[in-house]
Amino acid sequence: MKAKIEELETNSKINNIRDLYRGINDIKKGYQPRTGIVKDEKGDLVADSHSIVARWRNYFSQILNVHGVSDVRQAEIHTAEPLVPEPSALEVELAIEKLKSHKSPGTDQIPAELIKARGRTIRCAIHKLIIAIWNKEELPEEWKESIIVPIHKKGDKTDCNNYRGISFLPTTYKILSNILLSRLIPYAEEITGGSSIWILTQ
Repeated sequence: MKAKIEELETNSKINNIRDLYRGINDIKKGYQPRTGIVKDEKGDLVADSHSIVARWRNYFSQILNVHGVSDVRQAEIHTAEPLVPEPSALEVELAIEKLKSHKSPGTDQIPAELIKARGRTIRCAIHKLIIAIWNKEELPEEWKESIIVPIHKKGDKTDCNNYRGISFLPTTYKILSNILLSRLIPYAEEITGGSSIWILTQ
């Protein structure tokens, strides 16, 4: 406890607000041991790492995968513009600046802070990558994967149903997503009159 208090004092002195409040919340909650076991579909407890990973995989697969989509009919799609220009270097710059700091990276293991700090060289490389993806009209296989982390909501910690999942996406994928979002917002505002545009930005 003494070491924890000293850590809080240090964070307060150096104005590290994020870790300061995190430490305060940890003290408020008290000691909460993490559970290393979960229940399977039958309600029986499993403790070995292989079975635990398999249980979480099955659980999130059932929640996130959409079934019964074979009935969807093919429809003719009209694009908003006959020719959509490639993302510019400025758009990439702005998209990088919109990346949130102190967020866990996805499968690329590249934190946003690294991209922001490395300057023009890495930004030019990312711009070339996005242009290549744009012209090919296909995402890299790595961008189609995310790291899902279960977050406990309430109730029995061994029950997977008491958890929600958060996805850690590749940081480079987020840059392209920010570009697309910036381009879509004007069209959404035109359609909705700006009344529901906050949904896109969440």
